[in-house]
Formats: sequence, C-alpha cells, structure tokens
Amino acid sequence: MSNARLGWRQSFQAFLHPRVVSMLFLGFSAGVPLLLIFSSLSVWLSEAGVARSTVTYFSWAALAYSFKFLWAPLVDRLPLPGLTRRLGRRRAWLLLSQLSVILSIVLMAMVNPVEEAALTVMAIAVVMLGFSSATQDIVIDAYRIESVDVDLQALMSSTYIAGYRIGMLVAGAGALVLASSFGSSAGSYNYEAWRSTYLILALIMTIGVLTTLVIREPNANKPVQERFTGAQYIRFLSLFMTSIIVFVGVYLLGSNVVSSAKNSIAALFANAALANFLIECLRLTAGITVVALFIRCLSGTRWYEKELIHQSYILPVSEFFSRFGLKLACLLLVFVGFYRVSDIVLGVIANVFFIEMGFTKLEIATVVKTFGLFMTIVGGFLGGLLSARYGVIRMLYVGAILTVATNLLFMLLASAGNNIELLYLVISADNLTAGLASAAFIAFLSSLTNISFTAVQYAIFSSLMTLLPKVIGGYSGSMVDNLGYSDFFLLASMMGLPVLLLIHWIQRHARFKNL
Repeated sequence: MSNARLGWRQSFQAFLHPRVVSMLFLGFSAGVPLLLIFSSLSVWLSEAGVARSTVTYFSWAALAYSFKFLWAPLVDRLPLPGLTRRLGRRRAWLLLSQLSVILSIVLMAMVNPVEEAALTVMAIAVVMLGFSSATQDIVIDAYRIESVDVDLQALMSSTYIAGYRIGMLVAGAGALVLASSFGSSAGSYNYEAWRSTYLILALIMTIGVLTTLVIREPNANKPVQERFTGAQYIRFLSLFMTSIIVFVGVYLLGSNVVSSAKNSIAALFANAALANFLIECLRLTAGITVVALFIRCLSGTRWYEKELIHQSYILPVSEFFSRFGLKLACLLLVFVGFYRVSDIVLGVIANVFFIEMGFTKLEIATVVKTFGLFMTIVGGFLGGLLSARYGVIRMLYVGAILTVATNLLFMLLASAGNNIELLYLVISADNLTAGLASAAFIAFLSSLTNISFTAVQYAIFSSLMTLLPKVIGGYSGSMVDNLGYSDFFLLASMMGLPVLLLIHWIQRHARFKNL
C-alpha cells in the first residue's frame, strides 16, 4: 500500500474519486438501521402504550454491533451460491445484508404493537434488523479498506462518516417528522402512520442496494478457487448457529438465579450498579465457557471443520500478532480500546446534563442533534482532508488533544448553566473534534488490517474501540452523583491524556513513522 501524502489540490480532487463518493451512499445505508432500533422504535412503542421496561428490551438488538466479530469470519469465508461468483465476495454479502435489512424493516412495518402477540413478531424483526445491519457494517468496513490504498483511507472514512450521520438523521428525526405528519402523536396513536413511515424508510434503503449494484468489487476480491466444499461451509455455519442457540439458552435458563444474585450482592455492597456489572460479567463468562465446552465436545466429530475454523478465527488473530510482534500488537490493542474513552464516557451522560441545565427538548434537538450533526460532518471532511495532507498520526495527535480541550468546555457550561450561546460554542467544538478524530482513527484502524483478513480484523478493532468506554460510561451517572458535573467533566477529559503517550509510543516504531 502507498503511504504517500497528498497535496492540497490532490486532496480536494480525491474527494471526487468514485470509490470515495461511493462511501457517502454506503455510509448512508449503514446509518439508517441503527436509529430504527433505538429512538424511532422507542417512540413508536411508547405511543402505542407499550410499557417502558418492555420498550428498552428492544435496544438489546443493537448488541449485534458489539459482537459482530463473532460472525465476521463467516462473512469473510462463506461464499453465497450464485451471488459470490457473479458479484464478488464483498458485493454479494453487501447485497444480501441490505436486502435483509429492507425485509426486516418491512416486517416491522407490518406489525401493530397493540395487537395480541404482536411484540413477539416485532422482537424477531428487530433482532433480524440488528444482525442484518451489523453484517452490512462488517462488509462495508472490509470494502472500504480493500478498495483504495492508505493515502485515500482518511477521505473514505470522512465521506463514510458524513453518509452515516445523514442516514441517522433521516431514520431519527426524519422518521418522527413523517409519523407526526401522517397523524400519530403521543396522545393519538395511529398505526397506519408508523407503518407508512417504516415502509418509506425501507424504500430509502434501496439507495444502498443501487450503490452495491453500481460499484465494482475490490481487485483483492476477484473470484478465486474455493479451498473448501459446500458441505464443509454448511457444517461450519451449522456449528456457529448451534453455538449461538446454546449461548442464548444458558442466558435464559439462568435468569431466575441471576435476578436473586443481583439482589443479594446489591444488598451486600449497597451498590446496585456494581452488582449488576459483576453478575452480568459472570453470566457472560458462563455462557462463553459452556459454548467452548460444547465446541470442545464436537471437536472429534465431522461437524468440527478444524482447518476452516482455524483459518476463519485463529489465523486472523495470530497473523496480527506475528506481523506486529507481541509487544507492539498489545500496545496497538490498548490504544484502540482507549482512544475514544474520554469522548464516549462524557457522551453517555451528555443529554441528561443538558436537561438538568434547563435546556428544552426543542433546544437540544436543534442545537445538539441537528446543528451538532452538521458540525460532525464538517469535522469528518476536515479530518479526512488534513489526514491526507499531513498524515494520519499527526491528526490522531490533534484529535486527542482537541478531545481533552473541548471536553473541558463542558465545565464552563456547567458553571454558566442555561446559556444557549455557550451551548452552541460547546457543541460546535465538541462535534467538530469528534468528526475530525473519528476520520483519522478509522483511517488508522484500516491501516492495521491485513488484506487477507480485512473483515475479521477490522470487526475486532471496531468492537474493541467501544467496549471499555461503554463499560466505564455505564458508571458515569454514579460518578456525577459523587463528584458533581464539573469534576466529572475534568475527570473525563483527563482520561484522554494517556492516549497522547500511547500515540507517541506507537509513532516511535518504524512502520508508523510515515503514516
């Protein structure tokens, strides 16, 4: 891959590169499904009179995004009959995932939550949407990395971020506007309004389908002779699906024990949040352990395709460690897990903070959501342009420094209280920085992958980059209760300082000096 940096004119012209432009539309296709699981669906179910506790359960479907690395090897290795030879490895899976997303949204539209047993069908459709959209993300990430050299990765990232954010706006605010204009509101629920809204959004997803049919398969993924038979792939897929069923079964069977254990530990430590975290960690560990034992029991049978499993799961990880060496590989993984920690931890509590500062929902929607979205897109384009011109490592430094600085601005807002002009300033700085840092960070992650294992390795990176920040962010409310907002924002900002040291250590290695 080329590491040459582009001049200003070349950088601007590169935004018109067909591959770069295509990421705007693929990013849009990736951004639409997420908010259909979260905000829009929550409003729909709330208007239909579904209990709040039940509404929040549906957000679990988005966990597919955090665990997509588990089936990324399937996407990387499993050929699709008829499609793979005609479209290529990436475009075939991309088309399948997009059609599955559309089917899931249509199925959701056909369900009226107030009808008997309708929520079960809705849950199935939402889970389908979560897995389909996460699969689409896996393929788009792999396509982006394999399509161009390193010098264009930052621009690919910035246009992807722009498209993604626009897609989220359409699925979030756009869905609410449509449902409202069709006649549904909190006091007057109208199923037809929501059905029409979701059908329109399913139609909008055809933008992604058309893009997939127009773009070309990366040269790295031209059809090649398959090393494994169709029967071997079917057994591989069957083992994976059975393991998922075993894992879910362990979770369901232990629900009563888990509930009582949480109450006991919460009473012992007088901390419900800590009890919930400990028990869920043990529950996850138990599920993984049972699945590992299940696979171990099948290791001597014909259902265990040893070579295929080795190439799909073990080889991508071992290749990463052998390519960078144990010390540098561990340093890179720590960096991936920490780079966004300051930003994400603060973001978890941000909306609660704005409300407690006295800002209205309209002000939050206008400034934080709409204006903030625009600033994120601008930041993404700026990050891509500057990364192409000055290098990704320099922009990682800039993004890390600005994240620490802009998070400190929240302390000023906490002291000033309800000040709309200051809110505009804080959101401008914060979202511009987030867009810039994300573009550089995604380009850096792309440079870490091996073209032979793109989907698997990038899926691991993208899951890891939000895992620790989300875990810490879950305690942001408790931190605010104990520290107050000003000290919490100071602490969140300081979490970003070790990142600068990590970047310095990474840059010292010869392979990253010119990145």
